[in-house]
Amino acid sequence: MKTIKIICLSALMMAFVTTLKAQTGFTVGTNISNLYVDNVDDENAKVGLNIGIYSKHNLAGNLGIQYEFLYSQNGAALQYDNFLSGSGTYRFNLNYIKVPVMFTANFGKLNIHAGPYVGFLVDVKIKDVDGDGSINSVQELDRDDFNTLDYGMAAGLGYDFDGGILGVRYNYGFKEIGKSGSFAGEAASDAKNSALTLYVGFHF
Repeated sequence: MKTIKIICLSALMMAFVTTLKAQTGFTVGTNISNLYVDNVDDENAKVGLNIGIYSKHNLAGNLGIQYEFLYSQNGAALQYDNFLSGSGTYRFNLNYIKVPVMFTANFGKLNIHAGPYVGFLVDVKIKDVDGDGSINSVQELDRDDFNTLDYGMAAGLGYDFDGGILGVRYNYGFKEIGKSGSFAGEAASDAKNSALTLYVGFHF
């Protein structure tokens, strides 16, 4: 896993260094994230930070590619109700380093972009909120109980203005957040990440 991280981060840094004509900048925004599950409807969105740097490269005509290196706060809440534990809510706070690679098509000042992303889990904080409102830490869950690697697809719209970009994007994860067969996997009901990101970027 460490080798994958080193390769991805090295490739991103090389993209920034070797293309001096690329348009680089700083981006900050908000994630409205959730956890989607096949057979569970009781999800509650979480608002988090999305911040990082980007590098835009022109390929041909109005087509281009954009590399990003982001710190992204994800998560949500999943309700539970069973005989042994009673009722309550698990609040998942999952923080990732994400590396999206977006292919872009510009139409005047507007652009559409889509592409894959890879994320690496750096921090986890889980709370169990009982039906009576009591908040407890979940001792059975820590970072080692979750999948370190996350990956998926993202797509969105952007508007270029002088000195920056304003955009919206939807991120759809393909990987379960909890490890299969673990308490984390059961508590999260095999949920995957999803997030709507609103952001603004400023060119260097």
